[in-house]
Amino acid sequence: MTNLYIKNMVCDRCIMAVKSELEKLGHHVISIALGEVELEKECTEIQKKEVLERMRSLGFDLIDDKKSKTIERIKTIVIELVYDKKKTLTINLSDYLSNDLGQDYSALSNLFSEIEGITIERYFIAQKIERVKELLTYGELTLSEIAFQLHYSNVAHLSNQFKKTMGFTPTYFKQLKVKKRKQIDDL
Repeated sequence: MTNLYIKNMVCDRCIMAVKSELEKLGHHVISIALGEVELEKECTEIQKKEVLERMRSLGFDLIDDKKSKTIERIKTIVIELVYDKKKTLTINLSDYLSNDLGQDYSALSNLFSEIEGITIERYFIAQKIERVKELLTYGELTLSEIAFQLHYSNVAHLSNQFKKTMGFTPTYFKQLKVKKRKQIDDL
């Protein structure tokens, strides 16, 4: 059995793409989730190189070192919390990450800040604001519904955080002709 850790997997389409490419290479995937794949058999060095080349051609990368795996796991957890409606925080983010990763939050926070140049909290807020922009662009939900879906305490809190991050209000963003959204892996 081999576990592969893959950087830049951020959505269900990423999971489908990675699984498809691994199967094309002749690997049997036992389980797959954001950032992690379990294969039935051990990979040879040649197979790992093939997988690496294929993953890079799709915009992914393999992760080997422990620090990078931890950073990717933090990012995956944050993205799941923002984009998966079934996931909600019942405790604060620091406790959630600490419990999930089995590590002290201050160590996780220092590592993340050192490698990414941004705090975990800022990364979480950036993800939420990008999700707000996405939902505003779709135009299917009101600002109140978006605030509720993203677990803001109220619309004012969402609006204040949006303005602090973007420099203008969500209402102004809705009126823009060109919607400037970022890809998740560019945050």
